[in-house]
Amino acid sequence: MISNRIYLSAPHMSGQELAFVQQAFATNWIAPLGPNVDAFEQEFAEAVGTTYATALSSGTAALHLALILAGVDVGDEVIVSTLTFSASVNPIVYQRACPVFIDSERVSWNMDPALLAETLERKARARRLPTAVILVHLYGQSADITPILEVCNRYEIPLIEDAAEALGATYYGRAPGTFGKAGIFSFNGNKIITTSGGGMLVSNDADLITHARKLATQARDPAPHYQHSEIGYNYRMSNVLAGIGRGQLQVLEDRVQARRRHFDAYVAALSDLPGIDFMPEAAWGRHTRWLTVIIINPERFGVDREQVRLILEAENIESRPVWKPMHLQPIFASAESVGGNVAESFFKDGLCLPSGSNMEISERQRVIEVIRSLANN
Repeated sequence: MISNRIYLSAPHMSGQELAFVQQAFATNWIAPLGPNVDAFEQEFAEAVGTTYATALSSGTAALHLALILAGVDVGDEVIVSTLTFSASVNPIVYQRACPVFIDSERVSWNMDPALLAETLERKARARRLPTAVILVHLYGQSADITPILEVCNRYEIPLIEDAAEALGATYYGRAPGTFGKAGIFSFNGNKIITTSGGGMLVSNDADLITHARKLATQARDPAPHYQHSEIGYNYRMSNVLAGIGRGQLQVLEDRVQARRRHFDAYVAALSDLPGIDFMPEAAWGRHTRWLTVIIINPERFGVDREQVRLILEAENIESRPVWKPMHLQPIFASAESVGGNVAESFFKDGLCLPSGSNMEISERQRVIEVIRSLANN
């Protein structure tokens, strides 16, 4: 008999979400917007330590609006981390701009500040500075924001933070996503908290958030009739889903701690195996361990990352390779890329293990036993 499937990161409801959803039904606030949306925005801004927030249909929508409001237009260049999911890059193409990919560093696996500085210096000499920089905070860990923000400010380039995977993380005590011109978060079904689908755009710039809200509601001008002076989008979050988000936000810290406990247990059970290493936690902050990620050295361990993944799958256990770098993606084959070897090594040997906050200890033990059984085979 095949055991129950263990998912990489399944949704985890607390039960507190239902009261907010029932309130939406009881008051007939089913249409987009409403009291839950307003409250979720305020509560989320307070939770991450920013001034303003607007709830949207996805993190991708949030990033798209951030690029529009940063002035990204046809033919512009936007610098972005290469080690990320395509949703960090696709909105650049929506604006018919050109991505420029920057390699990772090994401390946090995020964008290498030195490579960014070298790239901006080179582009400044060529009088071809990018219109924006998108900094991705990967797998629940903040990038080294300070040097990246400093070099962006030096060249007066807006920094947009993609913190879709890093809600609950810290950078010197502050939340990543709150340092740049704008930050984006995701509430997709596999994230640390979820609204089933949704995202948030945050900023300390009131005008930016006001304009984002307008664009997200089809850019209606203030008039009694339907009037539009710019192109808009249907990007707002519904009042029902915002209710789910409010309940989820109340248990954010519990969810972070549960995932960190999974990581600690994996380390205790697997770190003695030859050829197994873990994504490090940088000294500048807290890693949420949204996903526990291991690096497998096939020469020392005995089998490679893909063999481990397939054997786990045969045991009905979901795992996933580290993100395939964007500069290796067919759709971005012609894009400029700076470095790439570090990100490529993470993709070649990196595997994400089941890390959901509602994963049972017995399920985690199944994962551990399969991996241990493969060592030096």
